[in-house]
Amino acid sequence: MANGCEGEPASCKDAALLDCAPHLVLDGIELVARTLGAESAILAIHDGPDGPGPRLRTLAAQRQGPVPVRVRGVPARYVASEETALVNFLSGGPATPTTSPPRPTDRGVGGAPTLVDNIETLAHIALIARNGAPWFRELGTPDLPGTLLVSIDGAVHTPGVVEVAAGTTVRAAIELCGGPSGHVQAVLSGGYGGAWLPATAIETPLTHTAMRAAGAALGVPTLLPLPSGACGLAHTARLVRFLADQSAGQCGPCLFGLPAVAADLAAIAAGSRDARHAHDRLRHRLDLVTGRGACALPDGAARLTRTALDVFSADLRDHLTGRPCLAAGAPMIFPLEFR
Repeated sequence: MANGCEGEPASCKDAALLDCAPHLVLDGIELVARTLGAESAILAIHDGPDGPGPRLRTLAAQRQGPVPVRVRGVPARYVASEETALVNFLSGGPATPTTSPPRPTDRGVGGAPTLVDNIETLAHIALIARNGAPWFRELGTPDLPGTLLVSIDGAVHTPGVVEVAAGTTVRAAIELCGGPSGHVQAVLSGGYGGAWLPATAIETPLTHTAMRAAGAALGVPTLLPLPSGACGLAHTARLVRFLADQSAGQCGPCLFGLPAVAADLAAIAAGSRDARHAHDRLRHRLDLVTGRGACALPDGAARLTRTALDVFSADLRDHLTGRPCLAAGAPMIFPLEFR
């Protein structure tokens, strides 16, 4: 199964790839399906009224490959593109994550073993088949060869998607989108379940190892610079609230934990009289939600929150002494809707 759902609102790389090079993706799907001896293949997308579904279905139908590719629309929700949620939905159930094992590779769509790959991976496979592995390794790093499609939004002059060699620095990738539109205090990397990277670490290379060492995450390759006039804690509270609203609501960490985390963060950013108690509650709640969800959503929200408390520690100290953030009620500069 090819996952082109783009369940991360901050990302638009899959949409760009399907718009600019759909046959490259379809080539990759057919190559992998033929290699595995699969009888069918699915391209899963978020298919709204103005989505790419009709065009992709036409293109897939026109191909004469040995393995038919079916284009299936999936509900536009954050957790709907998680691999077990995709399998559950395409097998006739709701688009919500399920517990594992079994993994989809053991029991997937319709009970059959199912490989789930992102469409960027499949496009890379198609290019490697055409040009060879040595060509692919000409760019990138030994541990992460090739290129990355990176979605960049927030405080930049020209938001969009850029293709960069793996190992390109955060700063260099942002410069490809016209550079920052003002002074940047931090960069949210890896999507809304990712982590905050302080501006002092903007020279960090875009690799899993380097980003992890910097306390951030590569995750879904997204970079969202936050300008100095925005409140990082208030933005994080809204992001966690979004994640809570988008959850499947089927386990305690999502149903109760994430809304409480968001409320604690909002109370801290507002400099409320309860800010210190909210901070103590928050630390305790982060420990409670981590590692206990049916999927990785609570873990991602907890990671996002912990890095916010660290990166915006100076603001945190001010808020805990009763100083509200003047920017706490400012409009959100990151997208909270699927594109």
